[in-house]
Amino acid sequence: MAAKDDPIIIKKYANRRLYNTGTSTYVTLEDLADMVKKGEEFTVQDAKTGDDITHPVLTQIIFELENKDGQNMLPIPFLRQLIAFYGDQMQMIVPSFLEQSMIAFSKEQERFREQMKGAFGKSPIDVMKMATPIKALEEQTRRNMEMFQNAMRLFTPFPSAGANGPAPAAPAEPTRKEAPEKPDDLQELKEQIAAMQRKLDTMS
Repeated sequence: MAAKDDPIIIKKYANRRLYNTGTSTYVTLEDLADMVKKGEEFTVQDAKTGDDITHPVLTQIIFELENKDGQNMLPIPFLRQLIAFYGDQMQMIVPSFLEQSMIAFSKEQERFREQMKGAFGKSPIDVMKMATPIKALEEQTRRNMEMFQNAMRLFTPFPSAGANGPAPAAPAEPTRKEAPEKPDDLQELKEQIAAMQRKLDTMS
C-alpha cells in the first residue's frame, strides 16, 4: 500500500488502457491532465515491464491538448527552436533552463492572475492596467533569456589558435584563460542558475 504522500501509480497496459491503482479505476489521458492541474503527483509504469514511462505519457497529453481547437499554447518559433536543440551541445542545459523558467513563472502566476482579474470587466481606462502584468511578464521572460545566454557561454567552444579569420579581440583573452580553471562546468552552471533564480526571487 503506497504511503499518503507517495505518487499515485498509473499502469499502462498493452491495449493502451491506463489503470489508476489509487482509485482502482481505468482512466484516460484527459483524466491524467486533470490530475496534473489539481497538483496530484503520479508516475506511469508499463504494466508488463514496470518501466517508468511518465515522460512519454505526459508528452502525449501535451500533444493531445495542442491538437484541440483553440488550445495551441506552444508557438511555432518555440517548437522550431526546441527541435533545433536536439542533438546540439546545448541540449543538456535546455531542460534546466525550461524548468527554472516555469518555476519562476509559477511563483508569479497568482500575482498575474489577480492583476488581470482586476483589469477585466472595468472601464477602458482601467483595462489599460493590463499593461502592468504584461510588462512584468515580458520582463520576467527577458531575465530568463539573459540567464539562458549566460549559461550558453559556459558551453560555447572558444576559437582554436591558428583558425582561419582574424585573431580574437583582446577582451576575449581573459575568458579563454579562465576556462581551464573550471573543474566542473556543469556544476558551475547549476550554481549560476541557482544564483540567478535567487536574484529573480528577490527582484520579484
